[in-house]
Amino acid sequence: MKVDIKTRAQIEKMREACRMSAEIRDMCAAAVEPGMTTADIDDIVIAYCEKHHVKASFYEFPGGRYAPDFPGHLCVSINDEVIHGVPDRNRVIMPGDLVKTDVGIFKNGYNGDTSRTVALGVTDPEVLRLVDVTRECLKAGIAACGPGVHLGDVGYAIQKVAEDAGFGIVRDWIGHGVGRTVHEEPEVPNYGKPGTKLVLRPGMTIAIEPMITMTKKGEQTDVLPNGWTVVTRDRCLSAHFEHTVAITDDGCEILTLPADYP
Repeated sequence: MKVDIKTRAQIEKMREACRMSAEIRDMCAAAVEPGMTTADIDDIVIAYCEKHHVKASFYEFPGGRYAPDFPGHLCVSINDEVIHGVPDRNRVIMPGDLVKTDVGIFKNGYNGDTSRTVALGVTDPEVLRLVDVTRECLKAGIAACGPGVHLGDVGYAIQKVAEDAGFGIVRDWIGHGVGRTVHEEPEVPNYGKPGTKLVLRPGMTIAIEPMITMTKKGEQTDVLPNGWTVVTRDRCLSAHFEHTVAITDDGCEILTLPADYP
């Protein structure tokens, strides 16, 4: 495993891509309303990129052997869709939906990556608790980060919050390094055993992204025929929050602020 350790100058370049990623993430989340389509949200990202002369990190992301290159400029995943929802002119957002907007911006040779979940007119206390707990999982993972910390410690911090609340943790899909490419080493699971896995070092930049499910059975996932959209196998609801962070000499810094953190 080769992990790219960034210099301070490189992180400064990356900081702008992450700031813009956070800005467009929050713009998309604020725009979500009943009656719009997921492609309407994609249009917001397109307009932002054209205005600022930047590129959306996910657009035409290679799909590999079994999927086309990603056709959208962000991922919009609703309800039982965990991640990688493909924007669609026919997918209408409805009251009561959990809408996950996951976006990255490429600028100065670096990427940001960040996500949040919007509970659109949701009144069910258990669904709202799922969203709150997922946000707390992200906070716990970030709080665990620092030089000398094992990735197993970070995953365990996330896992404990989710499981103590009675929710499931998606294990097939995890966080990752981010920098020159939007996905790079190391893998950053949302579960783990303390004292195991890679030791974090200053200059590492990683995306921490808990994907939490309403049921334990929801931990198992499938990919829809479009080759991209990941759904819970039992079709239970899921929530997703994500920040890109940089490991520093004395802890970590969240690069994808502003956001509703803490």
